[in-house]
Amino acid sequence: MRTPAVMIVGLVLCPCGLLLMLTGTLAPNWRQVSLIPEQPSDLILEQGIWDLCRERQSIHDRLCGQEDELGYFKEVSVQVARGMMPSSLVLTVLGLVVAALGVRCWRKEPQHALAGASGLVLLLSGLLSLVPASWYTHELEVLPAPSGATLAVGYSLVLSYLGSCLEILGGVALTLSFHHCCKERRASKTPPSPVLEPGPRSITGAYSNPWDVLEDERDGRRGRSTLPCDSDL
Repeated sequence: MRTPAVMIVGLVLCPCGLLLMLTGTLAPNWRQVSLIPEQPSDLILEQGIWDLCRERQSIHDRLCGQEDELGYFKEVSVQVARGMMPSSLVLTVLGLVVAALGVRCWRKEPQHALAGASGLVLLLSGLLSLVPASWYTHELEVLPAPSGATLAVGYSLVLSYLGSCLEILGGVALTLSFHHCCKERRASKTPPSPVLEPGPRSITGAYSNPWDVLEDERDGRRGRSTLPCDSDL
């Protein structure tokens, strides 16, 4: 039996989402702070959920591990992202393991119920990573930053968004495997319809099949003589 299309879609989208979310979680670039007053114009501060970096674009000088002088890491949205993003990664890995066992491309028949359950886990992992990314975006202008500086969305936040969306789409695709389980249950509950088979004619002249009547009528017409009988003369 071929692997259903929904399972293939789920197994393609979810690993891609995992890589994007992993990069977005670890890379320190959720927000970029540039054009800081009384600082070089090419200086950019990159703020993530684990680290702070300072980069001079003109000389390509990048230093990470900067001190949090403004209390950036103490903000609730950053703390929530620190807790929910790793939890989402763990759930994604767990969901992919369950999905691999449910799809079983090396076997003849996949386990649709197990694949559907993995879709629910992956859908939950996508929502867990989408919540902190959305919250952080909502408070992008409120988080501590040098006064007068220009704030912009970093690539890590964009990757987290994309990874979350791929996880949600892949989870929904795998969840559709439950539809096959419903079909199997309905088919098992529906009794098979009786099939009429042509049976032998009875000796008394009764017909058990309407097709026998039509055949007798045709044979009678063919065997009927066109010559006049003695009674007609």
